[in-house]
Amino acid sequence: MNWDDARIFLAVARQGQILGAAKALGLNHATVARRLSTLEDALGSTLFHRRTNGTDLTAAGERFLIHAEAMESASLAASAMAGADSAIEGTVRVGAPDGFGVAFLAPRLGALTLQHPSLKIELVPVPRAFSLSKREADIAVTLERPREGRLIARKLTDYTLGLYASRAYLARHGAPADLAGLRDHSLIGYVDDLIYASTLDYTAEFSKDWRSSLSISSAMGQREAVRAGAGIGILHAFMARGDADLVAVLPQHVVRRAYWTVVHEDLRALRRVALVSDFLADIVQRDRAIF
Repeated sequence: MNWDDARIFLAVARQGQILGAAKALGLNHATVARRLSTLEDALGSTLFHRRTNGTDLTAAGERFLIHAEAMESASLAASAMAGADSAIEGTVRVGAPDGFGVAFLAPRLGALTLQHPSLKIELVPVPRAFSLSKREADIAVTLERPREGRLIARKLTDYTLGLYASRAYLARHGAPADLAGLRDHSLIGYVDDLIYASTLDYTAEFSKDWRSSLSISSAMGQREAVRAGAGIGILHAFMARGDADLVAVLPQHVVRRAYWTVVHEDLRALRRVALVSDFLADIVQRDRAIF
């Protein structure tokens, strides 16, 4: 058995299908299927239940997963040692909430790739949680500190959210005199059953009777709806500040949350991952006032 076969096994286990693993590895479907069969023959065990719509680990596969991840950890550690004196190169994928990823990170990450031409950064700014154990991202920006798993977390910053409306909306409907007055306005919020982190469920902190007339599953989408005059929404202060079309409503009422960077402990020694993680901390510290 060799590491390449274990690497293919891990890809299939994490993707949940052979085709997805093949795409992730840059191999064709038949090659991945054949290499899996070779690995199973070498181990004398069936590692996956193969179905038309995907794969599931068998009991033997679950046991081998532990050993394959240990092999991966050793490989990553060796790679980090081998590259200690070389230039920063390779790919680092950053998963982030859409508001922070698009409004804050996207305009700033280019400065790092200019400094390190051999470094490739993949930014995935979508409203979802990322599994670092499945290598969906190398660095995840999260809304909560992880409580379990082999993960290294670092607090980036606290941030605030408040109520905002467009000037046009307030000209038509006026502003509520207090939080109780929100019931008389069109409200914009998240799609409840798509809230992926408990810290996003903050409407009750403004009103126990919050009823969204328009629900959007992304922070960027909510901001655009508020700007267009669809109603009053809860927006990140750093995304609303400086926008002449947006006005703070009842600005004395805010909620506070935090951003964290999280890295799997197997990756923290990789220079490119450490570099990007430190860069994120540096740019947030530099621009901390906007949060």
